[in-house]
Amino acid sequence: MATQPLDEKLRRSAEHAQDAAEQTQEAAEHTQAAAHTTAVATVQLKDSADRRTELAANRTVFAAERTYAAWVRTGLASLASGIGAKKLLEGVVPEWTILSTGSILVLFSAFCFAAAVWRQVFTGAQPPQPDVQRIAPFLLVLFNGFLALVSLAALFSLWFGRTGG
Repeated sequence: MATQPLDEKLRRSAEHAQDAAEQTQEAAEHTQAAAHTTAVATVQLKDSADRRTELAANRTVFAAERTYAAWVRTGLASLASGIGAKKLLEGVVPEWTILSTGSILVLFSAFCFAAAVWRQVFTGAQPPQPDVQRIAPFLLVLFNGFLALVSLAALFSLWFGRTGG
């Protein structure tokens, strides 16, 4: 009879060992599934980070184009103001004031056209490759070079054109 309790203990011990082995196997399977899920999530996160970087590069390009447009807009407004100053101030202030005001405004417009190209072409550190295309630098130089020539022509018109009616 003494062997029966020992056999019973061994049987229970074997059952516990079997249960522990099954639980360990289940835990290993859960760990493997979790590792696979983590690997998939890591790839998705990397793709998401790459996409956010591309979108940030696109926003950088668009911001640079808005800055370029602001420089050109300021230059055009300054050019119009410099030309208009001659007619507007005629007979109100002395001639030298008209010429100096108009000249400064027209020269500032030429500076704005040059600064627009400079800021657009020489951006510093290049952003990651954006999805959008930048404006071709030769078009910027061509367009703003023409506007700068118009500014110089307006300046000569201010200096050498007729003032009185």
